[in-house]
Amino acid sequence: MPKTSIISTENFFTLASKKIKLDEGRKKVLLEISKKITKEYTKNNVVNLNFICTHNSRRSQLGQVWTFYAANYFNLNIHAFSGGTEVTAFYKNTVKTLQSVGFEFAVVDFSHENPKYSISFKESKNSILGFSKRFDDETNKSPFIAITTCNNADKNCPFIPTALERFHLPFVDPKFSDETPEEESAYLRTNEQIAAEIFFIFNEVKKN
Repeated sequence: MPKTSIISTENFFTLASKKIKLDEGRKKVLLEISKKITKEYTKNNVVNLNFICTHNSRRSQLGQVWTFYAANYFNLNIHAFSGGTEVTAFYKNTVKTLQSVGFEFAVVDFSHENPKYSISFKESKNSILGFSKRFDDETNKSPFIAITTCNNADKNCPFIPTALERFHLPFVDPKFSDETPEEESAYLRTNEQIAAEIFFIFNEVKKN
């Protein structure tokens, strides 16, 4: 897939953290997540985060990719994963919005239904594998901290046996804009919101 970046990943990440205003309720949840990550990191010097959404196609993928970036940016040994309660595909508009801010996608296993991508960015020394899968897929390392990103996932995943702890962090689903003139801006807004909140979490972990 060709790179279509219009801004560097670092600039988008840092600008999002300054632009997005978080209310006190949202900050409280983000601080709880950061405290749990810090606790596990202090104990084990490694943390696995698994972002879970029903279809593992949009918000959970964005959470995984920005966590991968943040771990490199803040130099923390935190591993990023994602999954769903159903398997669909890494949706094309999710790929596009990440490409637009500097992430590079290379197809490593082509499938019309669910292709697998190697995802990296300009300064990265490694990459992650992106594709739609269940939250308990063998590629998702355990134990992990589970972060659910949509209401359906929260209702459909009442018990995640391998989760050290589970947090619910819902984001607006940009799916509503698919096949409309607003799709690019809607996906970019969700992309920006998730980047900003991942920055907040990681910045707190780094400070502590």
